[in-house]
Amino acid sequence: MPCRLIIVFIIVILITAGDKHQTAHAETTEQLIKSAPESEVKNTKNFTEAATGIQFVAISGGCYSMGDTFGDGEKDEKPVHKTCVSDFAISKHDITVGQFRRFVESTNYQTEAEKGGGCFVLSGNDWKKQDGNNWKNPGFKQNDQHPVTCVNWNDAQAFATWMNTLGSRRYRLSTEAEWEYVARSGGKKERFSGFSDRKLLFKYANFCDSNCMTRWKTAGQNDGYNGTSPVGHYQPNALGLYDMTGNIWQWVDDWYGERYYGNSPVDNPKGTPSGTERVIRGGSWLSIPDDLRAAERNSCSPNYNAFDIGFRLVSPVK
Repeated sequence: MPCRLIIVFIIVILITAGDKHQTAHAETTEQLIKSAPESEVKNTKNFTEAATGIQFVAISGGCYSMGDTFGDGEKDEKPVHKTCVSDFAISKHDITVGQFRRFVESTNYQTEAEKGGGCFVLSGNDWKKQDGNNWKNPGFKQNDQHPVTCVNWNDAQAFATWMNTLGSRRYRLSTEAEWEYVARSGGKKERFSGFSDRKLLFKYANFCDSNCMTRWKTAGQNDGYNGTSPVGHYQPNALGLYDMTGNIWQWVDDWYGERYYGNSPVDNPKGTPSGTERVIRGGSWLSIPDDLRAAERNSCSPNYNAFDIGFRLVSPVK
């Protein structure tokens, strides 16, 4: 099944990078936002996983208003709804090429892109699955400090399973609710991760700016890269997390449900129980500003891989 990301790129060629919608929220949404004050998030139990060097930031759980709090999002970001998450820790950066390499060398794992067919790359303005492109050769220059790409949801799950053999801690992909909570610096009303002003994007994010390879580039800003950037290169959000906005789309655990927000439970929602696509979040180095918003939702088949999709992990608090 094709990834929704492909459809998004076709659409954005026809639109500007400005606001897509100006519809005001209903009174009930405004009441909800007022009833869920910003949480104070304390990072008191940060740790580094010894075998891989992955740094984790401890997050105190809390409640927030999840979804399109600015009124400039898509219909699947509505309704805005109260969501609460428990304590957890999340990797400070996206999983890097070097960290993924340790996994491969330890297990002899082969990604699905390596087993046959390659991964999807952008050729001109078309997405094509290109044989020979994989996490070791995504189609542009990387080193071990760049985020790993060309990995699908199944590959990310295999990495998490291996991590669970390294010690007493447990690891997994984040839920969509956990991801948005930390992307918004602990549930704050932020359009992007750590800020809201589009003019600041080049300071916080690697995105499709004036040096981007596509014709839907955003003029007037230059983040210095036309592929992925090393993790941690830009400014972090208020929790000390890097690249929650831009650089690569990030797999999360949830099945995608377009209308799920209307039925989502308040406490630790985990997405619809079944589906055909898994959620990706955050936008990438090929994204226009609207697709970098913290509330933006996208999805792909679990066996889909592309040279702008990777992942990060969480570790639940016991």
